[in-house]
Amino acid sequence: MRLAKKDTVKALERRGIDAKTAETLCNAGFTMGKLKKASIEDVMKAGISKTSAGKVMEKLSKIDTKVTKTTKKVKKEERGAVTPLLIDSKLKGLPLPLSIIDELRTYLNKVKPTEAQLERILQMSVDAYERARIEPCEAVGIVAAQSIGEPGTQMTMRTFHYAGVAEINVTLGLPRLIEIADARKVPSTPIMRIKLEPEYARDREKARALGWKIEETNIIDVGSIAVDMAKMQVVIELNEKILSRRNITAEEIAKKVGAETNLDVQLEGLKLTVNPGRHSYRGLLQLVEDVKGITLKGVKGIHRIIIRKENGEYVLYTEGSALKRVLQFEGVNASRTKTNNINEIAEVLGIEAARNAIISEAMDTLREQGLEVDIRHIMLVADMVTAEGEVKQIGRHGVAGEKASVLSRAAFEVTVNHLLDAGVKGHVDELAGVTENVIVGQPIQLGTGDVELMYKAKE
Repeated sequence: MRLAKKDTVKALERRGIDAKTAETLCNAGFTMGKLKKASIEDVMKAGISKTSAGKVMEKLSKIDTKVTKTTKKVKKEERGAVTPLLIDSKLKGLPLPLSIIDELRTYLNKVKPTEAQLERILQMSVDAYERARIEPCEAVGIVAAQSIGEPGTQMTMRTFHYAGVAEINVTLGLPRLIEIADARKVPSTPIMRIKLEPEYARDREKARALGWKIEETNIIDVGSIAVDMAKMQVVIELNEKILSRRNITAEEIAKKVGAETNLDVQLEGLKLTVNPGRHSYRGLLQLVEDVKGITLKGVKGIHRIIIRKENGEYVLYTEGSALKRVLQFEGVNASRTKTNNINEIAEVLGIEAARNAIISEAMDTLREQGLEVDIRHIMLVADMVTAEGEVKQIGRHGVAGEKASVLSRAAFEVTVNHLLDAGVKGHVDELAGVTENVIVGQPIQLGTGDVELMYKAKE
């Protein structure tokens, strides 16, 4: 009972009533509930003056009014918040890309706006998208070339370590951007990022074992090779520790070397002796080179594998690329494994995958240098080089060299050859592009040059 009185006194003090008056009211048996229902006369019976009683009742009524207004406001806001169902129905008919609609849906479900706010947000989003769209007859190719070329002048020309993997070097910066634009058959530093299935990604030993299976193993990786000139033989000394680690036996190596060279191979413990068919020094030295090139195990072209732990899972990074072979290994997550060899992606996964790889590689190269280029410029380049179903370079052997316009091709490179060839074959230039119209001194068919004005005479 005493505790209840103490709480009531504190509650009254918080509402601005002095301690003495609060104590008097509690001693008279008043609680907060009773005071809210009481009149001034009831409070005066507790021995409080009429003025003090009036102040007490006024302060209590002010607090109650404020609480009621706040509660009503909160309820009104809650009542006005839109439902996820309404948000979906409003988003359905909007003239916006799916990625923007998905982003809007996530944001709107998080903030829970009122219906009026929802309408305003959606209208502003549509307006912003309309403003961001390209103007009709805009020279998108020239804008894209300028937008990529200008920041390209600020790129360095060094080879950097691969992000987070100091042991692997990879070409970045301007040389990498040139490689992508030139559609090189093989990049200067081919690499792969192999993601693993959950049971391999969480177990380092399994990831390591898979790495040994994939990594190319040659004779020089498991032992030393020498030439015995006296006996005209090639002698291979194997390392037992390395054989055990790479899970390969001396017998398997002897069998492989014999099959590849079609020669007699003798095995004594960890020593292999190869007897060449022809007894000449030149033949012997050539045999050494042939033996060194034999792939005993793993994938040819994958020279080295590094294991890294990223976000709680083990990932394999490789020097060299062989996407088709690597995807066949058990434990490799095919949907998340990447290579920087775009032609290989086109060959294995198709032209759409190659297009996406061009966009991803170009954006990563620019971003790594701290340069911001709108992805739509890169997408335009990727579309141009992959439009005909194969990856073509932006050069005289690709996009620029295969333009329909004779003058446009001649303006790019090897002018005389193009003009002579066109003259011999009787080609006709339609003068539909930018370059050829500039050459002949006509307005180009872009922007205001694409608009033809007609005058309608009064009758």
